[in-house]
Amino acid sequence: MILGVVLAGGQSTRFGSDKALAELGGHTLLARAVDTLSGWCEYVVVAGRETAPAPTIPDWPHPRMGPLGGIAAALRLARDENYEAVLSLGVDSLGLPESLPSLLSPGPAYVESQPVVGLWPTGTVDAIETLLLAQGKHSMLAFADAVGATAVKIDAKPANINTPADLAAAEKNHGI
Repeated sequence: MILGVVLAGGQSTRFGSDKALAELGGHTLLARAVDTLSGWCEYVVVAGRETAPAPTIPDWPHPRMGPLGGIAAALRLARDENYEAVLSLGVDSLGLPESLPSLLSPGPAYVESQPVVGLWPTGTVDAIETLLLAQGKHSMLAFADAVGATAVKIDAKPANINTPADLAAAEKNHGI
């Protein structure tokens, strides 16, 4: 079984407001991300928020840890609930292929152009905890390297919404 996690704890500084609540085609980016993962995963949670259209979990070990904090929280939940892996994506990840889980299998693996989109076996929980509790660089690529994750190239680069201009481009490019 795979646990899905939407990483939604960012500060949206480049966007200028809470981008998780920004709308694309009449749906918030947060709702779109939850719906996307719901098609692939047995259970979906949202990390880093108190309210969402799915159950929420706090980042681990504390807020403001970036995407690793959300993935760590999801991996801890996955371990405790006997899931095999966590499929992660950012609240702003759009245009992912329908075959994403099979493209990333077997994990650990991530989308080369967007490392927050990844499949992380539950056994990687110790590595992420060690990384987050240590001094030094807390980056997605440092975690991916620590667990020997495969960078997977996909045909179409997924959209990554960081600014209002990115959202406008997504509306235009996705015909929404």
